[in-house]
Amino acid sequence: MIKIYHNNRCSKSRCGLEILENSGKEFEVVKYLENTPSIKELKNIIQLLDIKPIELVRKNEAIWKSEYKNKNLSDSEIITAMIENPKLIERPIVINGNKAIIGRPPEIILDII
Repeated sequence: MIKIYHNNRCSKSRCGLEILENSGKEFEVVKYLENTPSIKELKNIIQLLDIKPIELVRKNEAIWKSEYKNKNLSDSEIITAMIENPKLIERPIVINGNKAIIGRPPEIILDII
């Protein structure tokens, strides 16, 4: 089943959700700010996206700038930072089977559904 990691306060995430709704396909919405993924889940997402953990970080968030920017962090430390501060996780993330994509721009979600 398709899964979207969604933040309703984000316009790109809302657009991604609308694309899924209009697709007519079944999907699950994960409100990751309320239901933060586990370390294992986040590592799996990063693996499916085929990116480095730092590429999933929203680097313009105030918490990143104040607490983490300009520090030499390991991948594990970056993952921990995202778990402790889930708003650092880029959004929306859409997973379909063994494929995943960051929906920026949201239209690229169509490529995996």
